[in-house]
Amino acid sequence: MRERAYAKINLCLDVVRRREDGYHDLRMIMAPVDFYDVVDLVPAEETTMSLNRSYLPVNDKNTVIKAIHVMQERCGFDQNFACTLLKHIPTQAGLAGGSADAAAAIRIINRLLHLNLPYQDLIDIAKEVGADVPFCLVNRPALVEGIGEILTPFECPAEFGILLVKPRRGVSTKAAFGGLDFSTIEHPDVDGMKEALEKGDYNGMISRLGNSLEKVSLDLVGEIREVKETLLDLGFDGALMSGSGSTVFGITKSPHLLHNASEVMRANGYFVRMTRIIDSSKRSS
Repeated sequence: MRERAYAKINLCLDVVRRREDGYHDLRMIMAPVDFYDVVDLVPAEETTMSLNRSYLPVNDKNTVIKAIHVMQERCGFDQNFACTLLKHIPTQAGLAGGSADAAAAIRIINRLLHLNLPYQDLIDIAKEVGADVPFCLVNRPALVEGIGEILTPFECPAEFGILLVKPRRGVSTKAAFGGLDFSTIEHPDVDGMKEALEKGDYNGMISRLGNSLEKVSLDLVGEIREVKETLLDLGFDGALMSGSGSTVFGITKSPHLLHNASEVMRANGYFVRMTRIIDSSKRSS
């Protein structure tokens, strides 16, 4: 069974505090975008992984394999799978590619084995696999809280285009969070962003773009700043780093600007993808 694994962007990301267990409490506005890997699982005698990217692991460090093992343990089945992963979303990009792959695997197994798991059981499984996996499982624009497991989906009439641009270097999520200084951290207006998106208030959405992790990641990978400044200079109405980086996305209503900027950034050697926000509640899966 085959499933698309959609990337995400963070339109707003607030790191609220560092928890005693080492994790961080977050409040974020996340949205899936029309850019995806493809996960295919077939029941088999043993679990195997076929990849189109040689640098990816084929053990429990691969999120698809980890998702299978977590589901086996939690649900009490011993079925194995032959897995094929067509990888398009870059790694260390802030786009949740690995999390999206794991979420797709969870959805496939739930259907293939007719588990009919309740929503909260699926979220608990996803949370055990990784922090962004619950969002990728739901796959809708949402307010995301806690460490990523508390989701409030909402409708998002996003009538604009998005250009994803990833610098050559990625950013380690651990390094980004580890570099936070809570005495100077910026806390963007998450609730205001949600309200603007729900109302289709384009200018309100642009004015509320914010990411508590951006300053740290800019210091770790200087190219992020260059990409963001270039997108704004080219005429994008807003630009922001997604997640812990290193991908920066630009927002515009102009298809002409979207195409021209895509050519400019690709010519500069960056990974580039034109896309848009999607809402899975309004499309067939």
